[in-house]
Amino acid sequence: MAKIVTLAEAIGDNVRDGDTVAMEGFTHLIPYAAGHEVIRQGRKDLFLVRMTPDILYDQLIGVGAARGMKFSWGGNPGVGSLHRFRDAVENQWPRPLEIEEHSHAAMANAYEAGAANLPFAMLRGYIGADLPKVNANIKSVTCPFTSELLAAVPAIRPDVTIIHAQHADRKGNVLIEGIVGVQKEAVLAAKRSIVTVEEIVDELAPPSPNSVVLPSWAVTAVSHVPGGAFPSYAHGYYPRSNAFYIGWDDIARDRDSFSAWIKENVLDAGPEDFARHAGGKPAKAT
Repeated sequence: MAKIVTLAEAIGDNVRDGDTVAMEGFTHLIPYAAGHEVIRQGRKDLFLVRMTPDILYDQLIGVGAARGMKFSWGGNPGVGSLHRFRDAVENQWPRPLEIEEHSHAAMANAYEAGAANLPFAMLRGYIGADLPKVNANIKSVTCPFTSELLAAVPAIRPDVTIIHAQHADRKGNVLIEGIVGVQKEAVLAAKRSIVTVEEIVDELAPPSPNSVVLPSWAVTAVSHVPGGAFPSYAHGYYPRSNAFYIGWDDIARDRDSFSAWIKENVLDAGPEDFARHAGGKPAKAT
């Protein structure tokens, strides 16, 4: 059953050097505060997994926490490149980075296979694509019933998955509302999971039509971190900070300006600093 603990305790107990770590959240509910705590605690040699690595993974790569990354799209959404990601791939700074690129469909199916405890995922995909030429983990299988040739990719089974959500109750059940992405599958596929939330409530509100409830037995640790998805948005709580995403382009282009930003805003800061971004009217809980 999920334990309600501080963010420092959740990361300290569940993220280990060398782990395969997934931090999911599609356009919103990206677990920035948790990622910053991983940096503060000096975790290293992580293999990062994320369908759409953006600024958070740029930060983790830039501080040298990552040895590799599996992904299906990488960039600063609406702005351009991830400069720390590019520096690692092109110049091996601050360390070489192994990359494994997939399609969105393959990543989603691989998470679902992991959640179902299957060894691989099958999909109709990659026909005529070039990714199989550079990714040895894209293979094919023949359907034993129809003889159709299908693409196959290994299941994603993270050591730990980290997500952000709107609510958890005091038993550790979690409510995610809005665009749910692959958070459910990523949590169910993982050996351990951490969920940071905007609020801890006595009872979860009735789920909205586009929502997911993660039961307490599927979650390892829950941490109350208001604003923990900033600069991405949390549906019902605060909007996306487009200005931050635009500003990151200049910060991340230069190694020194990046390092200075990390020291001031991550290493010398804490999860409580995210609370000032948690304005807005929260969804009503019962």
